[in-house]
Amino acid sequence: MHRETLGLTALVLLSVSTRLEAACIEPAQLAHSAVSITHYFDDRERAAAKPGLVGTRGTAWFLSPATVVTAEHVSAGMMLSTQDWKSLEIRDGDEVRSVPARVERVVGSGAEKLAVLALQSEFPAARSGAIRTAPLAPEDQVATFVYAEEHPRVVGGRFVKYGDDERFAGAALLEMFDGNDRLAVDYGASGAPVYDCDGRIAAVVTTVITQTLPAFAGPIRGSTAWGMPNVLSVPIQVLEELSEAK
Repeated sequence: MHRETLGLTALVLLSVSTRLEAACIEPAQLAHSAVSITHYFDDRERAAAKPGLVGTRGTAWFLSPATVVTAEHVSAGMMLSTQDWKSLEIRDGDEVRSVPARVERVVGSGAEKLAVLALQSEFPAARSGAIRTAPLAPEDQVATFVYAEEHPRVVGGRFVKYGDDERFAGAALLEMFDGNDRLAVDYGASGAPVYDCDGRIAAVVTTVITQTLPAFAGPIRGSTAWGMPNVLSVPIQVLEELSEAK
C-alpha cells in the first residue's frame, strides 16, 4: 500500500469514526464567498509548462471584493507574479468574468502557504469571508465550499488535529466527506475556504491525502480509512501576518 499527498490544483489539459450526514452550514450562507479561478497560459507560458497543458484551475475566496485568497501553489502553477497583471477567469456559480490579477502577498511559514491576489477591479456580488480568530478544537464540525469540475459543492467534515510532526507541521488536518464519498474534496479544491458552523473561515484547503491500493485491473487511487484525516489545510491565523505588516 502506498500513501501519498497530492496538491489539489486542477490541470486544464487539451485532450469508522463520526460520519456527518451533511455539512453543518447551509449552502446559501456561503453563496458568492468562494469562486473557481482559472488562468489560461499565453504562448510564452505554454512553452514553459508541461506539454499539452493550457492552464491551471483552483478555488479562491474573497477577502474583499477586490482581493481573493488561494493556496500559494495555485498562484505558482498559474505563473502569477507581483508585477504583472494576468487574466484570471473567475466563476461564481453560473457567472463567469475575466479579471486581471496579480500576487499581492504570500503569507505563512510552513511548507504550504497562502497567496493573496489583488484583482484589478471589484467582483460584483462578492461576499467577503468572516475570519475565525480562535483555533479549531478536535471534533469541531467544519465545511468547505469547493469547485469540482467547475461546479460548486459544499462538503462537510471535522477537524482532527493540528500537525505535530515534521511532515504535517503547522497544518490543520481534516476528515472531509459527502456521505460515503471521501474524495469529495479533490482536484481543483486547492484554496477553498474551510468554515466553522458559524460561517467563519478557519483554514484553507491545500492538499488531499490519498493511498494507492493494489487491484487486479491495476492500482486504484483511494482515500484514507474512516476516522483518519484526508485533507490538509493552512490555518487561517497565518493571515495575521498580513494585518501586522500593514
